[in-house]
Amino acid sequence: MTSSLLEQLIDALKVLPGVGSKSAQRMAYQLLERDRAGGRRLSTALAEAMEHIGHCQQCRDFTEGALCAICASPSRDRHQLCVVESPADRLAIEQATGYRGLYFILQGRLSPLDGIGPRELGLEQLSQRLAQGEVGELIIATNPTVEGEATAHYLGQLARQAGVKPMRLAHGVPLGGELEYVDRGTLSHAFGSRSEMS
Repeated sequence: MTSSLLEQLIDALKVLPGVGSKSAQRMAYQLLERDRAGGRRLSTALAEAMEHIGHCQQCRDFTEGALCAICASPSRDRHQLCVVESPADRLAIEQATGYRGLYFILQGRLSPLDGIGPRELGLEQLSQRLAQGEVGELIIATNPTVEGEATAHYLGQLARQAGVKPMRLAHGVPLGGELEYVDRGTLSHAFGSRSEMS
């Protein structure tokens, strides 16, 4: 027996992260009861995005062309390359810092249990890029999780093999945070990574 269109819509909405059956049902009813025009716009935008958005040939970010705007920009510093796990991480760095170098987006992190290895993260492409000699500093901005740290270690080895200086983002006590409220793991890492004041 085939599912009704309503069931198909609810099931389709459940592919979004954090959306379970109840949330998907509320979204479907909202679109059908109160905002059919919005639902049509969503449908059109989704179909267009799925058809026309691909990956940048250089950094693996999402783009509609062969190169993303950052890789195509002549004003970016081509000697610095920041490696992040996702396009959302790249956006966070762009919005919060004055970084003017280039990026490489892994689209994940090493996780052998999930079948994600160097090939899935494009690390062969990154290795070739480092071997070209243009990059002098590899800024490793993976998340401070077990998988993120393993990925950072692997990236550091790749950089050293290519004669590129690997740099890791600092981790520790957040700005404005109070020590008594910082979790034990963060405080331990910050204490172990302490550096001399200038």
